[in-house]
Amino acid sequence: MTPPWEFADTAGAFCPHGRFGIAGAATGPLAGRTFAVKDFIDIAGHVTGAGNPRWLETHGPATATAPCVTALLEAGATMVGKTISDELAYSLNGDNFHYGTPLNAAAPDRVPGGSSSGSASAVSARLCDLALGTDSGGSVRVPASYCGLYGIRTTHGLMPLDGVVPFMPSLDVLGWFARDARLFAEAGAVLLPPAPARPPLARLMRGLDAEAEADEAARAALAPAIAAVERRFGGAAPVTIADDGLESWRVQFRLLSANETWSVLGPWIEEAKPVFGPAIGERFAFAKEMSGQDVTPAREARARITRRVRDMVGLDGVLCLPTAPGPAPLLTATGAAVESFRQRAQRLTCIAGLSGQPQINIPAATVDGAPIGLALIGPPGRDLDLLALAVTLEQTTAA
Repeated sequence: MTPPWEFADTAGAFCPHGRFGIAGAATGPLAGRTFAVKDFIDIAGHVTGAGNPRWLETHGPATATAPCVTALLEAGATMVGKTISDELAYSLNGDNFHYGTPLNAAAPDRVPGGSSSGSASAVSARLCDLALGTDSGGSVRVPASYCGLYGIRTTHGLMPLDGVVPFMPSLDVLGWFARDARLFAEAGAVLLPPAPARPPLARLMRGLDAEAEADEAARAALAPAIAAVERRFGGAAPVTIADDGLESWRVQFRLLSANETWSVLGPWIEEAKPVFGPAIGERFAFAKEMSGQDVTPAREARARITRRVRDMVGLDGVLCLPTAPGPAPLLTATGAAVESFRQRAQRLTCIAGLSGQPQINIPAATVDGAPIGLALIGPPGRDLDLLALAVTLEQTTAA
């Protein structure tokens, strides 16, 4: 019998060194399911490539398998390969300079989104049922929106990051993709710790400033999905998320993340002298520049942002907003237009990133035939409740 990981990679989602598999347990809640793993996550005996050939050359095989992979295997799911990541995770586009751009099966003329590009591509192309990714600045949420998938950024610190390449430690989290809400939630029941009893999620808020970041066509297309969520909660309160503007929040995110990234990866970059794609190279140059700067004001701003968002959501609130400004950029898009779109996306993704809160993407609509997602941000630690909400909403819209 041919192993389930021996198939043609029709999407270009898997990295060349990632074509191997591990059979899951014979029984368990995910028995018979398959999953892929972003090449930022360790599997014992294999080198984690982190999206860059030089990283692959200068690191040895992992000595242990990351707990998130082990949990899925023990639940019965079979691992079918390692997927392409944007170089050292420093992108939201999904076009790797060295390994190519994985297919966005939901919109083949558009990018899949990064940095968990290969994982999103593999699920979108039905090469596996689930895929693990990492999210620091939007690297699960954005590809999920672009590829029409469910995706989650988990609460910061809720899942152990053992065996995950560090990138921006105060922002790094694990996440995963699925095509349907029930499997999305079943994976969460395996991967996430049990949650203590808490009051139900009962309040919905619409982030008006976040909605303003989306294209007009995206806002119009998302309106029915937003209305469905409002019916679930009996209405929604309009709020302004950022009292000093989402661009100000994006700037704080950019400064802090660049400073952290260089502190973690800078020594290796200086020693190994890797070749980066142009856009990634520019970001690391900025990160090096920021390494010598005093980012205390940015850290203080982040603390204020965290308090504001957490106070807004409280113990039982959900914040609703577009996941991205619109559908994925076209594969042919270049230059200023791509950078402008990326910055608008970061104004949306930095909210949960800076505050450390869980956020899910729900595939909600299309614009010009390409998917766009609706984001729901919940209180810290309410990841399982957000997953259950996704199931409820999917059942409601399917009825």
